[in-house]
Amino acid sequence: MNGKKILIAGCGNIGTAMAKGFRKSGMIKEENLKLTARSENTINRLTKMGFFVSNDNASGVSWADIIIIAVTPQQMNDFLEQIREHIKPEKHTIFSVVSGVSCATICERLACDVPVVRIMPNTASAICESMTCIAHDHAPTVAVDDALELFGFIGETIILPEPMMVPATVLCACGTAFFLRAIRAASQGGIEIGFHPEQAIPIAAQVAKGAAALLTSSDNHPETEIDKVTTPRGSTITGLNVMEHQGFSSAMIQGILASFRKTSEIYGDKK
Repeated sequence: MNGKKILIAGCGNIGTAMAKGFRKSGMIKEENLKLTARSENTINRLTKMGFFVSNDNASGVSWADIIIIAVTPQQMNDFLEQIREHIKPEKHTIFSVVSGVSCATICERLACDVPVVRIMPNTASAICESMTCIAHDHAPTVAVDDALELFGFIGETIILPEPMMVPATVLCACGTAFFLRAIRAASQGGIEIGFHPEQAIPIAAQVAKGAAALLTSSDNHPETEIDKVTTPRGSTITGLNVMEHQGFSSAMIQGILASFRKTSEIYGDKK
């Protein structure tokens, strides 16, 4: 990053997760990372964790080279209004984590042609295991390269066309909760068959981690790996068939579609 100064504006769950991940990665110097937050409780909590935090967005923007906007969609317009006169297109690059807000909308509200890249990480950023989707609307190559490098510190990255950023929000960010719920369900099943909760959850979590690793370490389709543990008249196929009869795959698909419809409406008439 060549010593570029990074501001994370808005430190809810995702902003905090990114800050933790950047620090954990060891690739961002402490003096090159600052945070802003509105809540005094949040400022105090993050300060105790060793971060430099304030509630002064204007000052933070003036200091920074890269501005990561992690406010809520409802706060976005007010935030852009606060920082507009402090943005210098020749100096600043904006990485926006705000769902539903296009690169063009950000430039329009800032009344300048500042480089903007949209980012969709997830809360696994905190442990450098995020899947981060990146999109832009003709941003300079250096801005895209900075995004790939910075978010590569905290997990895997992929570049998508900008219209895919709403789907990315659902599968990438909301998806964390969906898979955690699946792990929870598996652990509850484990309790039903005799495990104590303190045993069932770590077993289910590690099995899920291993299953995911089978895919990320190869080009195999999930069904290829499923076939390896599925034998005729065996326990696995019996369990899978019952889950499918109960709507397991359908429920996941319908949940993703419902989240997509909701995410598409979040910024709404604030555009």
